[in-house]
Order: sequence, then C-alpha cells, then structure tokens
Amino acid sequence: MKAMILAAGEGKRMRPLTDTTPKPLLPIQGKAIIEHHMDHLVAAHFEELVINVSYLGEQIVHHVEALIQPSLTVHFSREPDLLETGGGIFNALPLLGSEPFVLVNGDTWTDYPLQNLKLPEGMLAHLVLVDNPPEHLSGDFAFSTDSHPELQSSSLPPNQPPKPLSKIQPKLPPKLHSKLPPKLQGVLKEQGDVQYTYSGIAVLHPKLFAGCEPGRYALPPLLRNAMRAGEVTGELYQGRWFDIGTPQRLQEINALLAETDEF
Repeated sequence: MKAMILAAGEGKRMRPLTDTTPKPLLPIQGKAIIEHHMDHLVAAHFEELVINVSYLGEQIVHHVEALIQPSLTVHFSREPDLLETGGGIFNALPLLGSEPFVLVNGDTWTDYPLQNLKLPEGMLAHLVLVDNPPEHLSGDFAFSTDSHPELQSSSLPPNQPPKPLSKIQPKLPPKLHSKLPPKLQGVLKEQGDVQYTYSGIAVLHPKLFAGCEPGRYALPPLLRNAMRAGEVTGELYQGRWFDIGTPQRLQEINALLAETDEF
C-alpha cells in the first residue's frame, strides 16, 4: 500500500511556535515530527508516500526532499488554499491511485506497528482507535455490539478519565507489542456506551470519496456516512500514542521520550 501524511494544517493551537515554522517541522527529540512519521513508514516497509502541504508548505517540501531515502518515493500534493482533511485527501487521490492506502495525521506520535494495517474485504475504512486522552474525554466512535457480541453494554465499564499523560506514559515498557492485552476490533458506529478516540491512523479505500467534489471539507462526515452503511471497521490500540496539538503537549512528549534510550 501507499501511505499519506496529512501535513497541510496551519497549527493554530501551536502558536506562536507555528508563526514561522509549520507544525510538521517542530522537533521531537531533535528530529522533526514528519521525520518520525517517515522513519516509521520506512521501517514498516512502505515504499511510496504522499504528503499534502499548504501552510508554509515549501518549508516542508525542502526539508523532506533532503531526507528522502532511496527506498522511499515521495510525492507532494500542494494545496494553494487549505482543503481540510477530506478535501485534502480527495485532492491527492490521483497520486494515491485506486487501491486502499494508509493515512497518518501529521500531528501525532505513536509506536503503532504500521505494517499490521489492512482493510478488511468489503470495507471502505479501517480506523485505529485509542483510549480517550484528557483533552478529548468524549471520544469519537464506538464498536458495534452487533458485530462484536462481547462488547454488550452491560459488560462495558464506563469511560474513566485517564490519569495525566505524564503520570501514565513513563510506566509503559519500551517495547510493548507483545505485552498488550488482546485488542478490541470490529465494525464501528458513530455512538455507543463507550466511545474511543480516533488516533489519526487509518486505512482508506478511494471509494470512500465516491461522489465527492473538489473543495474544502473534513473527513469525519464521510466516515460517519460509511459507518451508517456498516462499511467501517476499527481496532483499539493501547500502546504509546500522543496528540501533539499544543506547545504543552509537545513539551510533554519531548520530556517523556527523553527518559528512554530509543530516540
């Protein structure tokens, strides 16, 4: 599969850091956020990458072009006017082709094993969900109990406000994948007794955008429409994941990852 990194946003919540620097170029452990994504994708054996750019986009283009490895082909989808997530992906479809592709939000950091991603047959999207972070306790989507009987509401615990990030993340071991409990997975719906947060990692089929027109619009409404038709699956990931949406959270992830020897 090809992969796409969403990197066109203005990073308004990151100001003043993003007044002159696009958010994907802000540093985590001395390396730009987008470099972490590129390294992650290369390690997962992706060979072709699309990056959409708009706000201060040429800075991103120049930075990435200096980093491209021989094993990776990178295409840029330029947006003279910001198209948001849905419009930006639609604009990039000629570069992505007609097969399912992996989507990664440019303002997150995770150790999710991207090589495991796949789109179940007959689905238009597969989303990676995470436990709700403190800044988004309401979550985004839920698992359908029709497709996942063990998730009946009577057996589900209520959503609990998580502990502050700085208190829970350092306790996670450096290598998590073999130590995590079996993940929840199944068909997704818009609302349920227990909501989870969309991580910004997904596999999408270009058919999700059938009937769309060029323009500025978000991705979630398209996902919700597909959920109503039973065409979206998901999985819950409980490894390390950070939403790097504010200067404070950028400081947090830098401080926490400094405590490991992986970076």
